[in-house]
Amino acid sequence: MQTSVFLAKLIGPLALALGIALAGNGAAFRAMAGEFLNSPALIFLAGIITLPAGLAIVLTHNVWTPNWRVVITIVGWLSIIAGTFRTVAPQYAAAMGRSKVSNPVFTNIGAAIWLAVGALLCFFGYFH
Repeated sequence: MQTSVFLAKLIGPLALALGIALAGNGAAFRAMAGEFLNSPALIFLAGIITLPAGLAIVLTHNVWTPNWRVVITIVGWLSIIAGTFRTVAPQYAAAMGRSKVSNPVFTNIGAAIWLAVGALLCFFGYFH
């Protein structure tokens, strides 16, 4: 449980900040993401950063319980998948990203997901 609280305190504020940034600045994010997606080298580098972060989460917290702690595990596994995908196939990741980033609906959905994950993890990490 101590690892869960630590990771909730680490991931929660980051997710909350990301959700607030997406919700409040969606157009700027879409422009920035469009520039990012034009560089396979940056996508590859993002994968190299995301993959070990996800591995670190899963290696220390592979908890599949029906409560809030599973959210941390899911974030870890999604980071592993995203990091691997970006590392192995950066051009395909860019094409897939371009198809999503141009649509404001995906930015709003992403903002809502990050806000919910961030609020949940901040609650259980700091207040519960």
